[in-house]
Amino acid sequence: MAEAVKTEAPVVAVVSDVPEAEKVETCAKESVVPVPEAEPVKDVVVEDAKVTATKSFKEESNVVGDLPDPCKKALDELKVLVQEALNKHEFSAPAAPAPVQAPEEKLAEASVAAPETELPVVAECKEEEKDAATPVPAPEVAMEKEVAEVVVEKESCIDEDGAKKIEAIQETIVKTEVASAAACADAAAEETPVVPEKVSIWGIPLLADDRSDVILLKFLRARDYKPKEALTMLKNVVAWRKEFDIESLLNEDLGNEQEKVVYMHGVDKEGHPVCYNAFGEYENKELCDATFSDAEKRQKFLRWRIQFLERSIRKLDFSPDGISTFVQVVDMKYSLAPFKKELRHVFQVLQDNYPEFVAKQVFINVPWWYIAFYKVINPFFTQRTKSKFVFAGPSKTTEILFKYIAPELVPVQYGGLSREGEQEFTVSDCIIEEIIKPSCEHTIELPASEACTLVWEARVVGCEVSYGAEFVPSAEDGYTLIVQKSRKITGDESLISGRFKCGEAGKVELKFYNQSSKKKKVLYRFKTIAA
Repeated sequence: MAEAVKTEAPVVAVVSDVPEAEKVETCAKESVVPVPEAEPVKDVVVEDAKVTATKSFKEESNVVGDLPDPCKKALDELKVLVQEALNKHEFSAPAAPAPVQAPEEKLAEASVAAPETELPVVAECKEEEKDAATPVPAPEVAMEKEVAEVVVEKESCIDEDGAKKIEAIQETIVKTEVASAAACADAAAEETPVVPEKVSIWGIPLLADDRSDVILLKFLRARDYKPKEALTMLKNVVAWRKEFDIESLLNEDLGNEQEKVVYMHGVDKEGHPVCYNAFGEYENKELCDATFSDAEKRQKFLRWRIQFLERSIRKLDFSPDGISTFVQVVDMKYSLAPFKKELRHVFQVLQDNYPEFVAKQVFINVPWWYIAFYKVINPFFTQRTKSKFVFAGPSKTTEILFKYIAPELVPVQYGGLSREGEQEFTVSDCIIEEIIKPSCEHTIELPASEACTLVWEARVVGCEVSYGAEFVPSAEDGYTLIVQKSRKITGDESLISGRFKCGEAGKVELKFYNQSSKKKKVLYRFKTIAA
């Protein structure tokens, strides 16, 4: 399967199944990196209430040539920073933990940090002072040992001039040794070629080709086009992936108990893969207990969810003109589950480590009480995140889904025509739309030019209509046959389907009677099978 600004409000992580930008604001054209402007605000109807939401930003291009100049500059700067980090092996080097020090050690460390004092010089020949003198710490540099020996070998008193000469000798040796060490280090650096480490994320090697630009742009957008912050986030994600051992996780067998909860099904009208999240399935106590009853099961669910998302991401096209985001459909029917504590941690992990993977987030079957709740949490989301949200109450769910996803690809339980298993139709079969006027009967004719078998299926958006079917032969002396007695269709879950073997040329008439005061939309498709 978003980064929102981190707050104590737990639901911020819940709403975005796939992470959003943490702090993204619309950029000014000159001083700040610009992002495309949002379209005008619209009202989204949920039951009898309205909530103001913005339409989607047009998805930003990943083609470098299409980016505004400030965005290009930010991308170039991030690539330089990433290359430097690769050269220094900063992605694989663990952060050194700060040692725990006793107060005495801290005091000693503070004294070491102070400016170095000069080596002690004997001013007078007094045995008492020799015995009571504080021992000099063992110098690390060879020349300091040499100077110390010179001092110790002096058995007679050293006058002030002699002391100054020794200090001069010491200083000369120090400078010589330091210069020599620096020269050796420079020579070693020139002789040893820099071998950058190789780092891949979601199967894409960093800086290897233009697919890497798409990855880096995700991190830049998640951090408001601030290269240094984007690099920090990238390092954290790489470190987390190593700690979680993502590559091994991809091959684990974690079962299929969750496949009815989160699953991929078809694409939207722009080609984005669609991920459905039916958290209402956790109303099944057996499934809920098998998923969240103890820490081990919760950890298994987290691993399954990450595995599912990783496998889905590997199927995306990360080329600059490809599809590298998803459409998320979140079903809120019968469910308080998205707000359970057990799921919040999962969403927070996804949010922190999968930036900018959501093109659109569609909430369906939204209950009336969620409107008040959304108004409370709305300030916690950035404009970019809010622009991706779409809400639909139960009566508007099918209509909203059809706006973004072709009816033949919407699952049948959400009012579409897509069913599992073998069926007569495929996604390539044309779907026709017609309007049923209020308080009117509407007839759809399916022609059969010769003896054949007619197969059809239809869906009335909003339902609450009466439906019947009959066969009318072309011959004037033929008899009309009733194929389906008129019956009332209720609920978006009902898919009308039929089959009739025509013994002669004629037509099947599908009759719909709309008794309501609102117009209805009917979608249907049919085909003939030769006798």
